[in-house]
Amino acid sequence: MADSHHTLTCPACGEDMQKIFIPSLGINIDICTRGCGGIFFDNREFKLFDNPDKDIEDLIDATENNDFKPVDESLDRICPACGAKMVKNFANRYKEIQIDECYTCGGKFLDHGELTKLRG
Repeated sequence: MADSHHTLTCPACGEDMQKIFIPSLGINIDICTRGCGGIFFDNREFKLFDNPDKDIEDLIDATENNDFKPVDESLDRICPACGAKMVKNFANRYKEIQIDECYTCGGKFLDHGELTKLRG
């Protein structure tokens, strides 16, 4: 798992990501707070967030009410945890939202707003 103390680089815009601690889950999540507002989940972390009943207010607060810069979602992205090329995949069986997934380490990257859509 890549949840270490080193700073990850956002695969969408290249800015440094900030670790945000989620008290209700006891984990750190990497968020691009200075760039595009994207979120990187280490292997297995993403499953903790797809339940709408889980309290993730700290994460939502960090990604809302900011003037994030737009990114080109069609460009290839490199996993910030292991450096492998990420692949676009549908986040759920309804095939509504595509996210970036790393087949090497299991990391997942969501563009700004995608987590809210998935949980809605």
